[in-house]
Amino acid sequence: MRLSGFADEISSELDEQLRVLDQEGIRHLELRGVWGKNVVELDRGETRTIKEGLAAGGFGISAIGSPIGKVGIEEPFEPHLDLFRRVLDIAHSLDSPYIRLFSFYIPPEDKPETYRNQVFDRLVAMLEAAEGSGVMLLHENEKGIYGNTAERCQDLLQGIGHENLRAIFDPANFIQEGQKPFTHCYPLLEHYVEYCHIKDAVMADGRVVPAGEGDGEIPKLLAALHKREFTGFLSLEPHLSEVGRAGGFSGPELFKKASQALKRILDDLGIHYE
Repeated sequence: MRLSGFADEISSELDEQLRVLDQEGIRHLELRGVWGKNVVELDRGETRTIKEGLAAGGFGISAIGSPIGKVGIEEPFEPHLDLFRRVLDIAHSLDSPYIRLFSFYIPPEDKPETYRNQVFDRLVAMLEAAEGSGVMLLHENEKGIYGNTAERCQDLLQGIGHENLRAIFDPANFIQEGQKPFTHCYPLLEHYVEYCHIKDAVMADGRVVPAGEGDGEIPKLLAALHKREFTGFLSLEPHLSEVGRAGGFSGPELFKKASQALKRILDDLGIHYE
């Protein structure tokens, strides 16, 4: 298994992000933000600077941690599709194999199923825009979106049935929807899981904690992935200091704490990682 992480949880400065990743022996990052900018706001010069910095340090991009699909389903889609095309260009520029996306926030007073066709149409449009790009789209389960539960994630992935749309498995986000990540969710999504976010949480209050300290069943998840010979990315998303709708922050020391918690689990299970 390969380790990665949301390096903007360490610092807004690229040099500090890479310094801490290097200290933890992590050679990839999931690019969500740098220099106080979200990845979608980066211009070509900034993207080039990132690529040069990564190459100089021997780092790679595991995924573009984009905010695509993290908007209301009732918002106009065409501008958002244009933004997705921009993210696709950034993925190409940085040799990213994946783009993380979401399935749109649903009005809390409405039934998600009301918007099923609209959600599917939007994701299919993005798949068509990415056709032939070599970049795979990864849907993340997230509180409040159409694909917030394991059942609707399964419905989305099965219903669209496209080989270029796979799942990010985020245990803490399932906890925050009141679902047991491994016991309940993983059996429904096992065949679609391409990538994992390592973020644990406590069922009682949704509080985010280091891996293994909450109810995310992360050791069981990792053991099952190991059994099926999973060699994909485990991307740290600690959220140990600040948590918001657009992301989270941990700082260098708490990020290291999260990294070391994950490594202890992997070591206890005898799982090789790099």
